[in-house]
Amino acid sequence: MNMDDTYSFLSSIYGKNHYDIDKPFQEILEFYMGKHLNLSPLGAYAGKDLYETTDYIDKVSQPLQKMWSIDGKRIDSILISPMEKHVLDKLIREYGISRPYFHGKSIMEHYAMGYLVADPGIYCILTLTHQTAYAIHKYAPDFQKDYVPGLIGDTKDTLLGATWFTEIQGGSDLGANKTRAESGNGLWYLTGDKYFASNAGLADVALTSAFHGDNHGAKGLSLFLIPRKNNDGELNYRLRRLKEKSATKSVPSGEVELDSSEAYMIGDAGKAIYYITEDLMVSRLDNAAAACGIARKAYLEAYYYTGKRKTFGKLLIEHPGIVKDLLDMEVLLEGSIALTFKSIELFNNSINSKPPYDDEYNYTRLMTHIVKNITADSSARVTQMATELHGGIGFLSEFPVERWHREALITPIWEGASNIQALDMLEAIMRKKAHIKLLSDFKNILSEIREETATAESCYNSLKNSIDNLLSMGVEEAQFHAKYSMEVMGHSMAAILLIHIGNKTGNNDFVKAGSLYARRFVKKEDYESNAIGQAHGIIHIDGAERSLKN
Repeated sequence: MNMDDTYSFLSSIYGKNHYDIDKPFQEILEFYMGKHLNLSPLGAYAGKDLYETTDYIDKVSQPLQKMWSIDGKRIDSILISPMEKHVLDKLIREYGISRPYFHGKSIMEHYAMGYLVADPGIYCILTLTHQTAYAIHKYAPDFQKDYVPGLIGDTKDTLLGATWFTEIQGGSDLGANKTRAESGNGLWYLTGDKYFASNAGLADVALTSAFHGDNHGAKGLSLFLIPRKNNDGELNYRLRRLKEKSATKSVPSGEVELDSSEAYMIGDAGKAIYYITEDLMVSRLDNAAAACGIARKAYLEAYYYTGKRKTFGKLLIEHPGIVKDLLDMEVLLEGSIALTFKSIELFNNSINSKPPYDDEYNYTRLMTHIVKNITADSSARVTQMATELHGGIGFLSEFPVERWHREALITPIWEGASNIQALDMLEAIMRKKAHIKLLSDFKNILSEIREETATAESCYNSLKNSIDNLLSMGVEEAQFHAKYSMEVMGHSMAAILLIHIGNKTGNNDFVKAGSLYARRFVKKEDYESNAIGQAHGIIHIDGAERSLKN
């Protein structure tokens, strides 16, 4: 028996190249990159060794906290399996998932690789490390930038990073944080607790926030860099415990105690809220890419399973009801991918902006709040349907499809739940006037659409009306309706972007997908009767015809 055989009996997509079979992703990525990006080697790895390893870690080999060394010294370290070490080293060093931005390339390459990785536990470890390198590279003094090569895999010894901002009493309300910083001997000494500290025990260096002096509230926070070891080579923080989680089990998430922990300030004093918000934008786009990637894995499992499972004398995929479910999933997913990589394109174009930031950055930030929310909701919906299409076995933890729905449920929560995204979206509209640039951009996009123009114009009107309605409301009323408006805006833009991609590339499947998206998720109506004929050209995402120009 071949050692590769067992897992192939559990998964319908094990051993497939997850990049090569995903034609819509290839086209959307090429459209926003402006060139073809060959991710086939990573796609092969994502479809076999990485796929099996991440599932095995989830079920069998989770990280363990080790508090003491054999010599009786406090180490507060994490023991991860050799398989997980190998996966992280391969993704960081061989595939260079964190390198593109730091090597002068488009940061979109980083997110495209993250989409293929998808597993939110492994991707979280990589995201936190990438975020840490980003903040150090952009805002830290030169002597701290020595960390960056290790964090992006350019040195013999790979480093891992972390971002520890959340405290138990405040959650996303950073102004409620209580960690304090005192200066002395050219250093800062931090004291406080961080409640959700992912990569704790793994990270060689972490970003965190603290007050100092008489500063209070969000505008009084400063950003600090905390090494794992202090200048005497001793442990610089303590790991109280690891969290017990329903998913994302490959990333250790714990509670960190800072007790006069040595730290270095990053950037200007009192400006942490700007740096943290920017760093969260980096990771919210990671969250969106991961949400899409998770949904894609689940869709692929359902697509290939329904193509081989027979009921009532024919394949599941030949039943009209199953076709409609797959169409719902694929249309929603393609819109989410388009919205994600449009937002990443905007971020790549505004990446050099610094506080107080320019209009391009504020527009990007507005889009990021919307895309984070839309993709998270879409991921939960697609993975739930993929589970259902497997019937009873979709609920069994012995098969991988069940895990994808569990994993998807973290994406609406990480980096700020939907109510936080809605509040931040309102701030970007009301105070930064970021909607002006958004509407202008989508008006220009509309001018390039020649086919399915009426649908695109209707979606634009829906987008504009949602913004106008919010602007006409008082503060409390706007907050009450913000989540719904955010959903309408996101779906409207996704439909427009799909139609635009189809018009510009000549691939009519995207035009059809955009039109179907608009009807199903903007108008919230059932498909017209001719949709079943269009469905077969859209749901078969692995066929060469999905790349044809019509």
